[in-house]
Amino acid sequence: MDLKTGDVNGDGVLDTVYLYGRVDGPPGIFADNITLVIQDGRSPKSTTVHLKNNAGYNARLFLGDFNKDTVPDIMVSIDTGGSGGYGIFYIYSFRSNILHELFNVDMYNEKYTFQVNYEDFYKVRVENPRLNVLFIIDISNKGPDYLTQYYDDNGILKNPLKGEVLALGALNPIITNNESYKYDLVALQRIIGTINADTLGYVENLLTWKDSQLVSNRLSVSIPSAN
Repeated sequence: MDLKTGDVNGDGVLDTVYLYGRVDGPPGIFADNITLVIQDGRSPKSTTVHLKNNAGYNARLFLGDFNKDTVPDIMVSIDTGGSGGYGIFYIYSFRSNILHELFNVDMYNEKYTFQVNYEDFYKVRVENPRLNVLFIIDISNKGPDYLTQYYDDNGILKNPLKGEVLALGALNPIITNNESYKYDLVALQRIIGTINADTLGYVENLLTWKDSQLVSNRLSVSIPSAN
């Protein structure tokens, strides 16, 4: 399904990393039992990693140094399909042939949950009290057809209304320091209104390695450009 080469154990010899799975239909459409295999470049030894969430579309690999130890780490990305646009993501270190999980999509989704509530005067409140974060989205540019469904002529909500922040949809490696090949990550979660097609914005989370884990370096909300 995908194959990459890189010195993922740090012994100076290129290793081969690949994904295989059971494909249903034409190649690249859908697969289950997706499995990660690391083939040592110095010996016949291989390591197999069984992913907890192992079914989806467009399974792919990326090798890059996320934990800043100069050895490339292994990133697995799988699209789940469907209208939600969710993604499955795992990142592993394999330095010295020891497998260590750096990122787990389930743990991320458990931590980064948000409450979304419409407020008077065409505002939407996005917050996570546990993380001590609050964002206010101005939806006044949505147009009268949209706004009159929920607000009266004075901009007051007709009824309490909730939206939702969906599970992680994208996890993109980026280089923030051009003098190194060490990677950070940008995690994206879509903010929706009362229906899935109503995108209000995105929660963007810049993740960087600190001490022994990936931590949030900057959490923000971005708004789609008005048509």
